[in-house]
Amino acid sequence: MLDHVIKGASVVDGTGAPAFTADVGVRDGRIVTVGKVTEPSRTSEDAAGLVLTPGFVDPHTHYDAQLFWDPYATPSLNHGVTTVVAGNCGFTLAPLNPDRPEDADYTRRMMAKVEGMSLVALEEGAPWDWYSFGEYLDALEGRIAVNAGFMVGHCALRRYVMGAEAVGGRPTDEQLAAMLQLLHDSMDAGAWGLSTTQSSTHSDGDGQPVASRHARPEELLALARAVGEHEGTQIEAIVAGCLDQFSDAEIDLLVEMSAVAGRPLNWNVLTVDAAVPERVPRQLEAGERARKAGGRVVALTMPILTPMNMSLGTFCALNLIPGWGPILGLPVPERIEKLRDPAVRAEMLRRADSKEAGVFRRLADFGRYVIGDTYSAANAGLTGRVVRDIARERGQHPFACLVEICAHDELRTVLWPMPPDNDPASWALRAETWGHEDVLLGGSDAGAHLDRMCGAPYTTRFLGDCLRGRRLVGLEAAVKMLTDDPARLFGLRERGRIREGLHADLVLFDPERIDAGPATLVHDLPGDSPRLDSKALGVRAVWVNGVEVIRDDVVTGAAPGKVLRSGRDTETVATR
Repeated sequence: MLDHVIKGASVVDGTGAPAFTADVGVRDGRIVTVGKVTEPSRTSEDAAGLVLTPGFVDPHTHYDAQLFWDPYATPSLNHGVTTVVAGNCGFTLAPLNPDRPEDADYTRRMMAKVEGMSLVALEEGAPWDWYSFGEYLDALEGRIAVNAGFMVGHCALRRYVMGAEAVGGRPTDEQLAAMLQLLHDSMDAGAWGLSTTQSSTHSDGDGQPVASRHARPEELLALARAVGEHEGTQIEAIVAGCLDQFSDAEIDLLVEMSAVAGRPLNWNVLTVDAAVPERVPRQLEAGERARKAGGRVVALTMPILTPMNMSLGTFCALNLIPGWGPILGLPVPERIEKLRDPAVRAEMLRRADSKEAGVFRRLADFGRYVIGDTYSAANAGLTGRVVRDIARERGQHPFACLVEICAHDELRTVLWPMPPDNDPASWALRAETWGHEDVLLGGSDAGAHLDRMCGAPYTTRFLGDCLRGRRLVGLEAAVKMLTDDPARLFGLRERGRIREGLHADLVLFDPERIDAGPATLVHDLPGDSPRLDSKALGVRAVWVNGVEVIRDDVVTGAAPGKVLRSGRDTETVATR
């Protein structure tokens, strides 16, 4: 007897093949029939007019901590994501050195700063009762509703071996050997490989460059070689040029890391903007060089525009504009005084619009900001209004106007910059870029930057746009980009397609309604901390390993997800 039958769905199987109408029968977590089901089943449902796809795979999340207090990985699971890849950007919660209990506090503060997680939630929501990477994975086993695979973070490896010297120091030969052994042990336990960062935007809770930023190429290459000694492993790496355009040295480093490992390397995130036409060819040059060298370098890019709010009162992307950090790091009264100085503002604007600002130049058009939440009577009625219009009414420069609005709220005002690349030429360039062999859709950062952005709904929003919006790609191609393509890059065993014998990770949705609702602020983290959430529209049900986990955007309470371990649940994706 079957466990469940989905009858008469329009099946989009993940391969890119045309949709077809079929029944799909599930038993013991597997798809056992695709076609006409005659075998009896415990439950069944009529899916006529609905689309059935494989579960979506999100290749770049930071659910490492959230899964402990939210085993459903919301809102990703609501939006059809059945497998998440975490442990990215060099940041993981394990391993932790048992001889230094203070390392757990350092890690929490680093994650709060660099990934925008709630420190209170990190302190109260996770048990922190592990030391090795294997113990961390074991702590999640059997208690999650999604499938989850984890890279091991370079910063954690360095901190474990080098202690406080990990920030600013170079490992001795003995320390490097210990770091390599720790990486081997972590991959033996199921880590998917290594993640690392050299990005200038990544600083720890003390404001210092994170540990992996102090690694020289020889250290990175030694770690990459170790990755290549294990089955089903990968590399994820971030360098400063990921935000705008790579330097030659950065391309050489990414290419060599992938080539010496013989494993794919992915990086995050490729920003596509028709106003900067040279960016995409330059960034994809890394993939072209990698193929010649026996490696593979893949860019992640988002198929939607994900708004990220800003604030002059708390750390955000504005702090990363050259010259802005010292000003925005002052105590609030001094910060307001500086911001009100016309000479200071003029210099800030000059730096924000300079070449050295790179991709952060996107943030410099302050007239295009929309006012979000406000906190003073002086700002009543401004929520939802565009700064340019307010500035025109007041006879002010847009940045001066924005500063005054924020000053009335003691800098707590929430600001939403309108994206500058929401134009037809940029969307046409995106559609072209998505088809490149070295490009993969993803980069949601789900689980991170919780009160500033909500990238998790990219799956449903993209499908809605493909079906009823811009229609830049067809449904079958779009589903393949969200399912089979990431599954193949990561070597997921028996996932990513609807096919008899494969794991039953499935999404059933209404093609007339599939979409994502607006991001709204909710207070549901440990310690009543806030995060942005988004409702899934048109998703009828989601199954993980054959068990229903979502029904009409509500979690069922089941936790059938698996901790996916390298070698057992992933196979090697060779690069040569």
